[in-house]
Amino acid sequence: TGEGVDELLEMILLQADTMELRANPNRLAMGSVIEARLDKNKGPVATLLVTNGTLKSGMSVVAGTCSGRIRLMTDFKGKEIKKAGPATAVEILGLSEVPEAGDEFNAVKQDKIAKEIAENRKQKLREEILARNASTTLEQLFSQIQEGEVKDLNLIIKGDVQGSVGAIVSSLEKLSNDKVRVKIVHTGVGAINESDIMLAGTSGAVVIGFNVRPSAAVSSIAEREGIQIRTYRVIYDIIDDVENAMKGMLDPEFKEVVLGTVEIRNTFKVPGVGIVGGAYVTDGKVVRNEQIRLVRDGIVIHEGKISSLKRFKDDAKEVAQGYECGIGIENYNDIKEGDIIECFTMEEIKRD
Repeated sequence: TGEGVDELLEMILLQADTMELRANPNRLAMGSVIEARLDKNKGPVATLLVTNGTLKSGMSVVAGTCSGRIRLMTDFKGKEIKKAGPATAVEILGLSEVPEAGDEFNAVKQDKIAKEIAENRKQKLREEILARNASTTLEQLFSQIQEGEVKDLNLIIKGDVQGSVGAIVSSLEKLSNDKVRVKIVHTGVGAINESDIMLAGTSGAVVIGFNVRPSAAVSSIAEREGIQIRTYRVIYDIIDDVENAMKGMLDPEFKEVVLGTVEIRNTFKVPGVGIVGGAYVTDGKVVRNEQIRLVRDGIVIHEGKISSLKRFKDDAKEVAQGYECGIGIENYNDIKEGDIIECFTMEEIKRD
């Protein structure tokens, strides 16, 4: 409704007066990056709020790890302007990359100085990220031991707009569970570049691009290094794929399914084979090459595999309940009359 806005503005002015907040329009501009995005036609676009000094079109600026010369400056209505004083929000074109929302920006006298500052900051950031990912502190090691070997899915997220990257990161971090943890190694706005691939190589990460793509050169480096780059246009597709990747990282769960039980009624010594049991299938069926458990007086004596299964003199793949068979156990000869053989298989449980 706009109710109270006038009073709010009055109070802000009053506070500014009492705290003696003054901006100097006669100095090089500085301020904050409010939002930044990668535009298909224009390239990197940044919305800046000038907090001090005057920003002029054609000036060299450095914002976070990005630098460039202002090619075009527009006001909040999209109208081109040549200069912007303190407390003015403007949109600029001309940066080399997309800065992060919240980055501080400064106008500098020369393009060369802007590039040097940006390069130094980039180098420092790269070293910090590498150090953060390379060093496992004792606390981390201890917590991993306590948690019982939690697996990490390392991801590098690049997007076209800072807001999208933030939404993707918060959505993916919610997917972490007690078995697999989603670890965001690095995020950024702009095209997937060579430093992302280098970082992915050192941290074993998958690079995810949202509405951005790598250049042909970067793709070939990734292929050579064996780094996976996944590009998406829908956030839900990213979440689905990461969830599936996490399920794939989990060790498969198996359950035992008993196929049948067999009672040993006689034993025979077969030359070159060993002891073979003459048996009767009391329940279910017995299947060759499946796993068995030899039970004697209710105690499990041996677990192994069926090596041979015969009906009369013929090899049989399986023998059903009510039929007799000859049964041999792989690398095991201690079969006695009255033994019970349980035949079972291990089935993988599908995860939800």
